[in-house]
Amino acid sequence: MTQHDETTVGECIRARAATFPDRVAIEMIGEGRETYSECFAASSQLARGLLAAGVRRNDTVVVMAPNCLTTIHAWLGVNLAGATEVAINTAYRARLLEHAVNICGARVMIAAAEFLPVLYDSEDALPHLEQIICFDAPGAASPSALPAFRRIAVVPLREVLARASDADLPVVGMSDIASVIYTSGTTGPAKGIMMPHAQVCGLARQSIDGLRLDGTDAFYCFHPLFHMAGKFMAVFATLMAGGRVILDRTFKADLWVDRVRDYGATVGLAHGPMVEMIHAQPERREDREHKVRRLLTAPFPKAIGYQFEARFGLKGIEVWGMTEINIGTWRPYDDPLRPGSCGRVSDEWVELRVVDPETDEELPTGQAGELVVRPKKPFVFMAGYIGMPEKTLQAWRNLWFHTGDIGYFDSEGYCYFVDRLGDRIRRRAENISSYDIEAAAAGHPAVAEAAAVGIASEFEADDEIKICLVAKPDMTVAPEDMLRYLAGVLPHHMVPRYIEFMSALPRTPTNKIKKAELRERGATPQTWDRKQSGLALKDVVASVRSGAAQAGPSR
Repeated sequence: MTQHDETTVGECIRARAATFPDRVAIEMIGEGRETYSECFAASSQLARGLLAAGVRRNDTVVVMAPNCLTTIHAWLGVNLAGATEVAINTAYRARLLEHAVNICGARVMIAAAEFLPVLYDSEDALPHLEQIICFDAPGAASPSALPAFRRIAVVPLREVLARASDADLPVVGMSDIASVIYTSGTTGPAKGIMMPHAQVCGLARQSIDGLRLDGTDAFYCFHPLFHMAGKFMAVFATLMAGGRVILDRTFKADLWVDRVRDYGATVGLAHGPMVEMIHAQPERREDREHKVRRLLTAPFPKAIGYQFEARFGLKGIEVWGMTEINIGTWRPYDDPLRPGSCGRVSDEWVELRVVDPETDEELPTGQAGELVVRPKKPFVFMAGYIGMPEKTLQAWRNLWFHTGDIGYFDSEGYCYFVDRLGDRIRRRAENISSYDIEAAAAGHPAVAEAAAVGIASEFEADDEIKICLVAKPDMTVAPEDMLRYLAGVLPHHMVPRYIEFMSALPRTPTNKIKKAELRERGATPQTWDRKQSGLALKDVVASVRSGAAQAGPSR
């Protein structure tokens, strides 16, 4: 088998350990380095310990732990044992935690000791869970005394490793489920996406090809290992390529340049909001004193794309995809930047169409509709949502996976993402993109962040528009003045009724805005309501268009 041809996680790690035994595989910031042979040995020992603990092929094993070497051993060890690794968000508590653990039916969990108190609080609501294998994560604040679980057995990882036998590890197939990754939960209860081994290997190969990764590369990753981009597009892709992973625990925009420079990174990963945070840092001479030449990003913010590439001396590789279907489009490596475009179809892997979201009829070039995809290779899409067959059936219609994303193609075949179908606002029979409202609001000099959502109106199946705003430091703007500003830059049917200023927008660990939370929040006592203020929109629009002065920000 040649390099990059593996179709299971275990095949890949075993092959790289044999080929590059003494090459550094993982450099965990604050913890140390580990070679390919050391990583494979530690993961194999953990796999045999799990088998001795009663884990069997195709069992689900939950992993709840921060970025560290042991978390990587747990992930790889579960897969080497022939089981399915279920990585859950370390911020989960109470019902979110219980939902994630219960729906996958796991009997065994591997958890950092710092999370034992929250697991203890949910013990009675976790009927399937029988055993928690715990360890102390370096740099984490573990509890001084372990909670006294009543039913669930808590076993130190060192004891499980001590019981590991020399038994052969099971044979795993490309269609077996390697991992379950939970959605961010921005549009409803988190769905567990079942990813076959062929899918995660395919995703890594897409990253190798799209970023031109090889064994000389060092990939800086701060994304949590319960997220598909960090886990498979950064860590696993780099391991498959025989390179070095530089793994960090958290993202700090003010340290990004220092991190990539000090650790010799050649490739990086950052989602759109993170790119903007890095760009917002004061310019320094060191901004180009590093080796990073490729930054994988989704999206690459179009307002700062050219400036970011020039300032930091790198290429922003924008992609579009989702955990269910891997990556549907890539910016071709040698193409010039096209701000706003997420590249061309990955036609080796997928078919992609733009269809009317109501009829599924294909739409012409230039017209926005729902992006639908289907695979060209076996087992490179999700096998379904674990424990939610109805959601799986809902997503697959007419032999296409319906992504819920809105986009379009230009005449040259470049794809442009517009919005989430779920984030689309429907008002008075008009379908409105939240992105357009947010982009308009972000143009105000006092606005740092904006998120537009539809909340229930007095009419059935109709929305009122609410804009949630975060002001720049030491700047304010009156809601009435904000309304007049938006009335001057938006069509009247897109001007919000509600305006609310917040200290921060709620976000997921990967900095996606939690739109569902904002919708559920609705109109609060802190929300300014145009109607309650007695302002008629037609009068505001007429006033603005007649040349009335628009108030600016004040300090």
